[in-house]
Amino acid sequence: MSPVSGTSVSSASTGCVAFKAACPDCSARFELDAAALRLVIGGSRRTTFYSFTCPRCGASVRKPAGERIVELLTGGGVSTLRSV
Repeated sequence: MSPVSGTSVSSASTGCVAFKAACPDCSARFELDAAALRLVIGGSRRTTFYSFTCPRCGASVRKPAGERIVELLTGGGVSTLRSV
């Protein structure tokens, strides 16, 4: 998946999961651990998203999360909130 449209996952030999992402504001590319991401699963595609704070510029980033991204993030231990 591309950094702008989604998040990719890599696993180090230590078993830690790192998610590759990019900031749409400053274009920085970086890796985040599960604790740096939040996933919100809503009742529709429009209300299901993940978010993080850019470590470079401090921007709050919110991106849509389709089924595959939800699967990757939950499998990688990202904190999940279900909204109504």
